[in-house]
Amino acid sequence: MAKYLVIVESPAKVKTIKKFLGANYEVMASNGHVRDMPKSQLGIDVEHDYEPKYITIRGKGDILASLRKEVKKAEKIYLATDPDREGEAISWHLYHALKLEDKKVYRITFNEITKNAVKESLKNAREINMNLVDAQQARRVLDRMVGYRISPLLWAKIKRGLSAGRVQSVALRIICDREEEINAFIPEEYWSLDVQLAVKGEKKPIIAKYYGSVGSKQTIRNKAEADAIMKSLKNEDYHVAEIKKGERVKKAPLPFTTSTLQQEASKVLNFSTQKTMRLAQQLYEGVDIKGEGTIGLITYLRTDSTRVSEEAERMAAEFIGKQYGEAYQGEGQAAKKNGQKIQDAHEAIRPTDPARIPTAIKDELPRDLFRLYQLIWKRFVASRMSVAKYDTTSVKIQAGEHLFTLAASKLVFDGFMCVYVQEDDKEAENTLSNNLTEKSKLDFVAFDAKQHFTQPPAHYTEAGLVRALEELGIGRPSTYAPTITTILARRYVTKENKNLYVTELGEVVNNMMNEAFPTIVDVNFTANMEALLDSVEDGSVKWKTIVSNFYPDLDEAVKLAEKELPEVTIADEESEEICENCGRHMVIKYGPHGRFLACPGFPECRNTKPYFEKIGVECPKCGKDVVLKKTRKGRRYFGCIDNPECDFMTWDKPAKEKCPKCGGLMVEKGSKCVCTEENCGYIQDKTAIVK
Repeated sequence: MAKYLVIVESPAKVKTIKKFLGANYEVMASNGHVRDMPKSQLGIDVEHDYEPKYITIRGKGDILASLRKEVKKAEKIYLATDPDREGEAISWHLYHALKLEDKKVYRITFNEITKNAVKESLKNAREINMNLVDAQQARRVLDRMVGYRISPLLWAKIKRGLSAGRVQSVALRIICDREEEINAFIPEEYWSLDVQLAVKGEKKPIIAKYYGSVGSKQTIRNKAEADAIMKSLKNEDYHVAEIKKGERVKKAPLPFTTSTLQQEASKVLNFSTQKTMRLAQQLYEGVDIKGEGTIGLITYLRTDSTRVSEEAERMAAEFIGKQYGEAYQGEGQAAKKNGQKIQDAHEAIRPTDPARIPTAIKDELPRDLFRLYQLIWKRFVASRMSVAKYDTTSVKIQAGEHLFTLAASKLVFDGFMCVYVQEDDKEAENTLSNNLTEKSKLDFVAFDAKQHFTQPPAHYTEAGLVRALEELGIGRPSTYAPTITTILARRYVTKENKNLYVTELGEVVNNMMNEAFPTIVDVNFTANMEALLDSVEDGSVKWKTIVSNFYPDLDEAVKLAEKELPEVTIADEESEEICENCGRHMVIKYGPHGRFLACPGFPECRNTKPYFEKIGVECPKCGKDVVLKKTRKGRRYFGCIDNPECDFMTWDKPAKEKCPKCGGLMVEKGSKCVCTEENCGYIQDKTAIVK
């Protein structure tokens, strides 16, 4: 009979932890939060010290009943929810919901789900940390106030179903501000000037870039300036004025934080922030590995610290020394410093055991899970390795009063780069001829003058927005993915080819928020609020002090906006579909399950039908439109609009062009287009498809 009860958040952890603890322990899951404020009202008593009203979440009654049964039998209860503010709050809610006041109750946390970490946590059991609970309560109450007071205003002034949020509205403003920058950008002309020069004894000429005059660097602003420089060089001799040789090192990257993992997974694996966090959660909670059972493969995934434990440092050093040699062992990296408060309760995201090489467990993991684990593993191992070393050569070439430069580098020791190479680390290696020495005379071959224009700032991608939010101190590791998911779901922002674009609805909401609630969408105010909320966590500020200072101003701004803000009408997007009942063009509406078509003649005409996004490709079986569809579980596929009469479907997106070899259907796979006919096998780059 189990004497001790351990309560975790996720059912996925139950089996793993039970295996570590044995027969004396019963392990059960709360399935996340069990109490929250009611959905139907604000749930905060603003008249009586802003006390939140908590009720049992609908559907959690059976879970709590099962937990209460086990609580009665147990001698000790261990609350083992996640090791962060949210987890601490869930433990506190469980304590009250299960009425544990007369029981022996302990709070335990572990940064990784391994046998050592779980057993060690039992030795270091503690009481619930009320500072962490209050920090979570403060965030929850403030977010509730903003959402429940401003969202109804947006419904009344714009349309139903909209929402505002303390972090969400600032994220929208950041994207809108970037859009304005792009629209206001005026390109400026500039020119580059390269010269090809022949080196005695070499077949291939060298290419040097124009630097300026002997005294200073010069920008070429237009064609006239470029022509004038080329004209002045017409009769000049070219010679090497200076050769400098040196060494350069490239430091190993820091291990991943939540933010940097989301950014790198977006760039390298093309994952959304939401997908990255979902997969990382699976890696943290445990994956079945043949011969080992369920194993947690990475440490806790919500962190903004780059710290690594001494034990992990030791394991990494042993693995690197054995696998790559002592020369590759690094001295460890200094933790990230950016002037902001780091939540240093957790380590960086790392593999629980560096010796568990990704390729060794590739067959045990689904493809995307493997790719993310491999990325985390490579980044961590690289972060504990030595620097990469380059030999560098820079050359100045003089012609009259003008200078040209060229540089070369050669990798002499790859260090961490033997494991992990980022896009920024990829350098085209170029070496210079040994025949090139100081005072070498060079023969002119040709000029290459090119016109360029300065480029506007890039649109935000999900990765770029996460980086901006982190740099500005807005939100915390656990909020980045939900924030982006929300503004996409509300259709304030749309995503095309990774870029985020503001919709008309997003502009209207942002303008209204800027006008009525400038403080709430102010970047500096929000960052300062985050710092204040962090002060609750370390016990230096009472959480109700922050709330009581915030709410009266919000209340006043809402009441004023209700009176003064005008209503804004946003027309529904018209489709090409004709309503078969009344002949009007149907419009695209948004419901809880996504888009659908509705007749604008409502309520006289109530015709609705599913909305399918056409991709501009004809069905290879019947010639009708191929449309984007989703399975019940949300997986995308492409099928004929005439289904079920026509059964054509494919998981891969059909290409607009037919196969130039056999005329068959081609589908897009990454950067390639592939013919689907078994006996053809034609493959070509998407950009090179014959039109």
